[in-house]
Amino acid sequence: MTLLQQALVYLVAALIAVPLSKRLGFGSVLGYLAAGIVIGPATLGLVKDPDHILHFAELGVVFLLFIIGLELQPSRLWVLRKMVFGLGAAQVLLSATVIALASMVFGLDLRTAVIVGLILSLSSTAFVLQLLAEKNQLTTTYGRAAFAILLFQDLAVIPLIALLPILALSQGNGFQIESILIAVVAIGGLIVGGRLLLRPVLRIAAGTGIPEIFTATALLVVIGAALLMEFAGLSMVLGAFLAGMLLADSEYRHELEADIGPFKGLLLGLFFIAVGMSVNIGLLLQDPGTILLMVFGLMFLKAAVLFPLARVFGICDTKGAMSLAVVLAQGGEFAFVLFAIVARDGALDAALIDQMILAVAVSMLMTPIAFLINEHLTDKMSKKVEPVYDEFDSGHNLVIIAGFGRFGQIVGRLLAVVNQTFTALEIDSSQVDVVRRYGNTVHFGDASKLELLRAAGAQHAKLFVLAIDDIEASMQTAETIRRHFPHLTIIARARNRRHEYHLMDLGIEHIYRETLLSSLAMSERVLNDLGLDQKETRNIIEMFRERDEQLIREQHAVQHDEEMVIQSAKDTARELELLLKNDQKSDGR
Repeated sequence: MTLLQQALVYLVAALIAVPLSKRLGFGSVLGYLAAGIVIGPATLGLVKDPDHILHFAELGVVFLLFIIGLELQPSRLWVLRKMVFGLGAAQVLLSATVIALASMVFGLDLRTAVIVGLILSLSSTAFVLQLLAEKNQLTTTYGRAAFAILLFQDLAVIPLIALLPILALSQGNGFQIESILIAVVAIGGLIVGGRLLLRPVLRIAAGTGIPEIFTATALLVVIGAALLMEFAGLSMVLGAFLAGMLLADSEYRHELEADIGPFKGLLLGLFFIAVGMSVNIGLLLQDPGTILLMVFGLMFLKAAVLFPLARVFGICDTKGAMSLAVVLAQGGEFAFVLFAIVARDGALDAALIDQMILAVAVSMLMTPIAFLINEHLTDKMSKKVEPVYDEFDSGHNLVIIAGFGRFGQIVGRLLAVVNQTFTALEIDSSQVDVVRRYGNTVHFGDASKLELLRAAGAQHAKLFVLAIDDIEASMQTAETIRRHFPHLTIIARARNRRHEYHLMDLGIEHIYRETLLSSLAMSERVLNDLGLDQKETRNIIEMFRERDEQLIREQHAVQHDEEMVIQSAKDTARELELLLKNDQKSDGR
């Protein structure tokens, strides 16, 4: 099969498997793996020799580590230091220890067990973050904890890449001092030379004004750093990561990421396809008991470490700790990279590596299923236990703010400037924790619950600021207020026009669409910068605002008739245009 024919097979397999995998909730990584398994020699045999493409596809991992290095700015790591280097380090070290001990129980020697434990302690960054993003749980307490752990694991990959070849060398006649010295000199040379040369070289490339030259220079930096590490007997990805870290605070960071990103995406997908082709699927059919024992053993041991850690560090309640344990229990994509390194260096038996790679792939496949089961169990826990809302002081404030996120906090800060006390309610417990950390008082609770509103003193309040982000929750709260506390003046935030119509249906008069004022302010600046007189600009902006409010009232009356809504918008736009033309004529222009 020619190279073009193979490329066609790879592309078709990816286009079929990856969207299907994402549709089923398994993520893109498993889609690439599945595509590789199907076209590989173990099944259809469309590609007979995956090794030749695997070496080329490893550039995808090189580019991935370069981009990770670009994103790991020292300032960002310092802010997250407690979660990353506390919880993250504890998870990796304890998981590696537990897995290594279990491996020794099943007959592996100490060196092999340590290598296996270190590799399997890592989880799938791409898989987990995508799963949490799809479930809208990245901002939850356990979602942030998962991100911190994964960030440390990404960092831990680098010393592991450097350590594994040394462990492989220890298999023979002890450590080779010459090799270690060469590695240290190469790393030091890359760091020193990078600080002195990388920015000047990129500055020259950028100065040419030719995008292709800058892209070629970016590729030269990544591949050159990778080859330097390979020459020193280390992994190529270590050099790429260090190069990225050296440029993390440079003015070229975003441009480099944009230029390298497409190469990284394509080659990383090809790498996972090549790994899938290398997976010995026949092992699962020949000895399913052993493989499934390894899978469930891996997931159980990692979950058994993660659950108590989350509780000890005090970052999650029981429900969050369970979710964290389940979502990080699988093996990760870096296991494929690290097992490829130890296979190249002969540190582990080839048959054991085949079993481990298959176990990691199956554990990733099991994660969405385990996640769904955990959601079902935690939902039952939530139904059985009524939420315990915060208690309130005996005194009552004249203002209640429901929803203390990015919108409500601004209202609260301005009230504080004029020494006006208020009661803030927020349903997201993680948001409550964050706000309280900065010294602000906010109460946890669902503002649509009548009991909570009474406890917050709604019957004594004068103003109710409805700043809830979620439209459905906002409407439920507004309905409760209108029904049980009709004396309260509601000042409401609307996410969009449709939300505003629903609030108007309840008779709420003071409604502020969240993007209107900021977009008008930006438009005023744009018009001023184009040379329009400031007075004229203010008149245009104010006229637009008045006509927009008129349009809202008109469209609210006919909101269920789409044709009438469209016609009213056209009429208002035409009227506004005529008014502006008449103003210009009256000014003598």
